[in-house]
Amino acid sequence: MAAIRDDQAKIEKQQIMEKHYIEALIETIRGPFLILDSSLRVIEANADFYQTFKVSIDQTEKELVYKLGNGQWNSAALKKLLEDILPEKKIVKDYEVIHTFPTIGKKIMLLNANQVDSAQLIFLAFEDITGERELEKKLSEYTKNLEVKIAERTKQLTKQIKELEKLKKK
Repeated sequence: MAAIRDDQAKIEKQQIMEKHYIEALIETIRGPFLILDSSLRVIEANADFYQTFKVSIDQTEKELVYKLGNGQWNSAALKKLLEDILPEKKIVKDYEVIHTFPTIGKKIMLLNANQVDSAQLIFLAFEDITGERELEKKLSEYTKNLEVKIAERTKQLTKQIKELEKLKKK
């Protein structure tokens, strides 16, 4: 009987240690991060997730991922990732999702996901690249405008050179 209690105590201690390691890992990860169970319910989220998406622990933990933030996560792109792609591939990197959230607006995110079948868990990390995409768009527009100006100036200079050459020949 004592051996069984000792084994149970060891298992409980091991589980407490594992939970502590997982919590430390979650808070170490930079950027929003979720751990989901096999039914796509949130087990844990890090502080960056709560801060970025303006949700609370009560609104998040134990909730189906699609119901987070009053259903703002119920997107076709996320469903495709979690229900179609991830179960087959097990690891997905840089899956782009564009979604407009009622509370924080339009976001362009890269999602990295890892399905760990042995633990029946899904790890989901988010990288907000909205700012980078906006900057890329502005740089592209600036480059196009610059190319137009260069073409116009080149045309003007070519015309002036031809006029100078005509004057030189006289």
